[in-house]
Order: sequence, then C-alpha cells, then structure tokens
Amino acid sequence: MGEGEETIELRFRIYDGTDIGQGSYALSLTAATLKQKLVAEWPRDKTVTPKSVNDVKLIHAGKILEDNKTLADSKITIGDLPGGVVTMHVVVQPPVAKKKTEKNEEQMQKMNACTCNIL
Repeated sequence: MGEGEETIELRFRIYDGTDIGQGSYALSLTAATLKQKLVAEWPRDKTVTPKSVNDVKLIHAGKILEDNKTLADSKITIGDLPGGVVTMHVVVQPPVAKKKTEKNEEQMQKMNACTCNIL
C-alpha cells in the first residue's frame, strides 16, 4: 500500500463463523484481489474449500461485491465507529452438479411415472 493511501480494517467471516484475513486494506483494492488473497489464505482443515476465486462471493451490507469494483466504489464504510473493523461474509458456491447421464434420465423417468388403477 502506498503512503497516505486510505485504508480500512477488514475481517472476513466464513461459513462456520471463523474469521480469516483480518488486516488493513487499501480502498483502491478490487474485490477480485481480495478474493485471491482469501483463497490463498483459506484454512485447509475446513470441509468446504474454494477451488478457485470464482467459487467465492464477498458480501457486505447484504450486497455481493462485484469483482471489478474497488472497495471505495463498493462504498465499504465503518459507520460511526472510529477505528472499527468491518466484517464481510465469504460464501463458497457449491460445485455445479455433474450432467445427467442417459441412464440417470431413464431412472428419473421411471421414478416420476404416474399410474392409475381403476377398480
């Protein structure tokens, strides 16, 4: 970070309540840069781990940060707390399900079949 550059104190909370990556960050950093840092620092003992930066979403004040926007553009503020730490939530998207095979489609059709018996 350059001298005189505005910074903000951030921490990132993952799915189990653990905080990672706490520190001062320049307001000129993009969300994509933060994601790269978080993926690199992700605790390896967790059951859910991102495989790439694209698996991670950063959420602040109920909004998902866009990769190409800086923290300043995203209006990350600490409110009225001087020296406060801003907590962002980190969400890992579940992996995309594998494509159905023909066999699976046939099984699904059998399971979803509807029959009527008139007595």
